[in-house]
This record gives sequence, C-alpha cells and structure tokens, in this order.
Amino acid sequence: MIILNGKEYAFTAGQTILELAEANGIEIPTLCHDARIEPYGACGLCVCEVKMGAAPARLMRACATKLADGMVIETQSERVTRSRRFVLDMLLSDHTGDCIAPCSLACPGGTDCQKYAALIARGEYHKAAETMKDVIPIPASIGRICPHPCEKKCRRALVEAPVSLAALKAFGADMDLKENTFVPDCLPDTGKRVAVIGGGPAGLTAAYHLRRMGHEAHIFDKMPKLGGMLRYGIPEYRLPKAVLDKEISLIEQIGVRMHPDTMLGRDVTLETLRAAYDAVVVATGAWVSSKMRVKGEELDGVFGGIDFLRETALGNAPAIGSTVAVCGGGNTAMDACRTAVRLGAETVYVIYRRTRDEMPAEQLEIEEAIEEGVQFKFLTNPDEICGDGRVGSIRLQCMQLGAPDASGRRRPEPIEGKFETLPVDSVIMAIGQKTDFAGLETLEATNRGTVLADTATFGTNLDGVFAVGDVTNKGADIAIAAIGEARKAADVIDAYLKGVEIAYEKPFVCEKEVTAADLADRAKQDRAVMPVMPAGERKHTFAEMALGFDEETARKEASRCLECGCLDYAQCKLIRYARQYRADPAPYAGEKAARQKDDSHASLLRDGSKCILCGLCVRACDQLEHLSAIGLAGRGFTTEVGAEYRVPLGMSGCNGCGKCVEVCPTGALYLKTEGKKNVAVDRG
Repeated sequence: MIILNGKEYAFTAGQTILELAEANGIEIPTLCHDARIEPYGACGLCVCEVKMGAAPARLMRACATKLADGMVIETQSERVTRSRRFVLDMLLSDHTGDCIAPCSLACPGGTDCQKYAALIARGEYHKAAETMKDVIPIPASIGRICPHPCEKKCRRALVEAPVSLAALKAFGADMDLKENTFVPDCLPDTGKRVAVIGGGPAGLTAAYHLRRMGHEAHIFDKMPKLGGMLRYGIPEYRLPKAVLDKEISLIEQIGVRMHPDTMLGRDVTLETLRAAYDAVVVATGAWVSSKMRVKGEELDGVFGGIDFLRETALGNAPAIGSTVAVCGGGNTAMDACRTAVRLGAETVYVIYRRTRDEMPAEQLEIEEAIEEGVQFKFLTNPDEICGDGRVGSIRLQCMQLGAPDASGRRRPEPIEGKFETLPVDSVIMAIGQKTDFAGLETLEATNRGTVLADTATFGTNLDGVFAVGDVTNKGADIAIAAIGEARKAADVIDAYLKGVEIAYEKPFVCEKEVTAADLADRAKQDRAVMPVMPAGERKHTFAEMALGFDEETARKEASRCLECGCLDYAQCKLIRYARQYRADPAPYAGEKAARQKDDSHASLLRDGSKCILCGLCVRACDQLEHLSAIGLAGRGFTTEVGAEYRVPLGMSGCNGCGKCVEVCPTGALYLKTEGKKNVAVDRG
C-alpha cells in the first residue's frame, strides 16, 4: 500500500506514480509522457514529493518512479508547485512561438481573426461566421464600421500591407446571412434571469452570451429599435440598418427577449429590475453630446454631433441650410460632415484645432470626405458662434502646434490676435459624448460622470449590478471594445449566478518579435481594395457606399494571412499548465535558441521555435513507427529536433504518419490541410 495525497491505495508491481494517479482521476502534469512510449522524464514537470520511512521527502518524477510499499506521495504540495513553476518558467524562457496571432491580441473583442480568415480562404463561410460569433453576435455590422485595430498589428504589413480583416469579417458574415445562417446553440435553462439595460453593442453582446449560457436574458432599451449607436450614431451609408436588423433578429431567435421603447426612470427603474431579476447589466452607452462651452452655443442651428446623427437616423433630419461647420476631428465628426453633404449642404467645413496628422479619425474616412467635397480647416478652433437668435457665422481662433501633451500629440496653442470668420447656417459640435445618468443615480460615478465599475469583475457599488461599455469608467470607445468587455463580463456574471465570485484575468500567452527581415522570403501580394460607389454618386444618397468583395477577391485576400498564431493553441499543454501554475518567464529572459520553421514536408509542418525538446516526437517515430526519421541534433543550447544531417523534413525518411503530431504537447508539429489554408483547432 502507498499513501497518495493523504489516501491509501493498492498498486500493482511495476506501476508508476503517474499511472496510479491517472487510474484514480488525479492529474499530474506532464509534457513528455505518452502511455504508448517508454517513460523518459525529460520535462521534469511531473515531479511529486515522495517520502520513504524516516528519510527526508524528495522530489521525484512521477512518470519514471515505480511505486514501493510505504511510499507517502504528495502531488500538489507547495514545494511541488514551486518546482513545476520553475520548470515552466525555464521552458517558456526559450519558447518563442505566438500562442495567438497579433491581430487577435490587438482586437479588443479577442476575435480569432486568423481562423475566420483561413475559413474564408477555404470557402467555409458558415464556419467563419461561427468563429466570429463565438465573440461577436453582430459580425456583419461590426465588419462594416470597425476601425480595425487588428489590422494595425497584422504582420503582413511587414511584407507589403495588412490583410483586410474587417472587410473579410463583413464578407464572411454576409455570406452566412444569405442562407443556412449559423445560429448558436444555448445551454439548458438555468432558471436565472438577467436584465440588460441598453440595446447597443455592449448590451446585445452581454444578453447574447448570457442566453447562450442558459440564462433568461431581457434587454430594455429606450429607443424604438435596438442597436444603440450602431443604429442611431452610424449613418446608413456605412451600415445599412437592414443588415443590423437581420443580426439582431438572430439574437432574438436564440431566446433573448427585447423590450424597446422602455426608458429607465420612466417605464422601469434600477430598483424594480434588481428586485425582479437575479442580475442587472447596465449598458446604456454615452448619448449626450459634449458642449464646447463657447459663446453662442445656445443659438438655433447649433447641434450636438450625436443628436444630429440620431435625429437623421430617426427620419427627423434638422434643417441645416447650405453651409455647415462641423467641429471635431474624430469619426463622429466624419460621420456628421458626410451626412450633412448627403442632406444637401453645398459647403461643409470641418473645424479642427490640430493638423491632419493629429486627427484621430480614420485616414480613409478623411480621404472619402475630401472626395465628397468637405473642406478641412486645420489649426482652427471655435471662438464664438455668431447670430441673432440663429447661427449666422462662426469665428475661429487660429492655432499653432506647441509641445506634445499627455496623448503624445502636439498641443494646439492660440495665435494671439489671429482669427477667421466663416458665414454658416448651422454648426455641429462633434467633439465627444457623455453618459446620461438619469435613472442611475444610485450607482457610484467617476469624476468623468461615468459609472464606476470594477475593471476585473465589472461590478458596481450595488450587489448584482454590473456595468459594461461606454457608460463605464473611461467613457466612449469603439464598438468592438464594448463588445469585448461585455463578452468578458458575461463569464463573470455567469459565475455570479452560480454563486461563484470570479474576476477577469488577462490570460498568459507567449508572443514573439518578428521583423521585416524575418519575412523577406514571402512573395508580395497586393492588398485587396474595397470597391466603393464613386464620390459624385454616393454624396447624393444614403445607400451603402462600400460595394463589398466578390468571392474570388475575398478568398484571395484571406489567403494572404501569414498564420502567425499557433494552430494547436487550444490543445497546447504548455500554455494550459503555464496558466494553471502562474508561470512567469520574464525573470529568466535572455537569448533564445534560433530554431526555424520547416515547411518542406508534404503533410507536416514543424515549427522549431515552439519545440521544448521533450523528445516525445523522436521516441514516437522510433517506438511506434520504427522509423527514426527524426532525432535530436546538436548539443546544449543549440539542440533541436530534426532529420539526420539536418536535412529538411521533406527530404528525410518521414512517411507522414502523424504520430509525432499526436504526441507533441506544444503545437511544434502540425498536420497540413492539403491544398488549403491551415485552420487552428477549436479553442474550446
């Protein structure tokens, strides 16, 4: 008999600690063990604390240590944990693979861009939509309007230009919407009820994921139709509301209950919702246009940017006259000035206090506005709006750039005594937006006037009340940021409804630096350009201006993806254990072994940068296939797995059986998909 974690067990002769533990449902981590292969103990991760008689307890490898009468074994002592963490730290310090592609890491929603691009390249559009909808319930809408931070980190830019990930998202989702549309399954009903206040991107996402988790989700929204700023802040020419309607109807189809025209404070209160539901999610957004606090702002003909766009979307476009000044430099200002053009304004100015280089708006939006005739007045700032009861002109203070401010942009400074006056019929203030706190008075606020929510638990000062999106903390942000926050919050709220308190914690991942020199061997391929309606035509209509990719273009563009992320990330044992034991390789950072990818084999892909030299693949080839096509070459720091004489794998005796892939714990070996883009295994 032996004692394992305080409990007595019988064992058979020759049985190892690891075998007994596995037979009794006790997990001992290991990266180099496979039951079909003779134990080797290479990784050292499976150590346990073993005591025999009066001798001090020793750390011994569970995969190679055979049981003996009287052994007392601990598999999770503090000493064991420290040892395992150290082993993982050392392995990771020389591990240079990317767990997740940089595009996905840059996406605030955590969308698996690499996977949906690969699926689009293969023509598997419904699977691509399924991948997107693992995070985003409205991918066709988001693909049209997202400023795509993912593309800013796309390594294809080191070759020539980033992959058009946002346009591909819209394309794949559109193809899925045409027929046999993917609709996610929901877990069995839990009997728990959640009220979501606000039907914008954050509210829709929170309700969608909570419903998928089996909870009854209700959305209460003050507007006639759900969609939030996607419906009332994004113009029709960028996002057709028919597309948004389709996607919202699919959320309703999975069982989310929607209550439009329901205003907080008028029709329901936070207190009544707290009493009737097991949890409440506040996702009311930021609907109040910021004031500029300049003289004349109270005149007729002065509109807030958000107010102007909302009323236009509702069919109540205000009379703006023939000459319009739009103040601001962000995307809302671009939406406002281009909407003014489409409403018939003959002259539209954009007033911005810095230069074009400092404008936060997307460069493409600026270019398209210029094409439509919008005139940009850089280095000017509103000083006074003039008129007798109604706007007649705007006086501009001329500016110059000084030293950089906290944002890194050069600070605009007034040029003393220098002004310019423009005759205008209306002024649109598109300089920002704020939270409407009506009905939320019992929630603690920040000094910005937003709801104070814990950034890890999304909880507020009221038990069971959570807050996500633009209504919280830093205020208004891009839609995909609100979606990402709501997705994370759904996991926390799900746990809360089950009586468990958890907090979101950014998962550990491995990342590597890649330079243009590393990709110098890649053939250059032009980035696909989105076809758009000609400026002279589109400026007179609210019809969607982007004409979309055809299938051939989309699949070719998706094929440009470099597949940076690990294809086996979801099943990687190294990353799973790294998170479980809270590994931190940073203190051991230093030179890493230079191991390359080998793509020479017809059916296997080997990425040496992910190899931890566990030797499992070498032993599987020898003991299971009796080939010995690969082995350990070199000594010490330069050791690597490879074919004899370091020839490429495609020139070795490898028969492509895939047994090495089966046993690899880190994704250093992967089976290719013949003639198609590789698709990562599901994250699970």
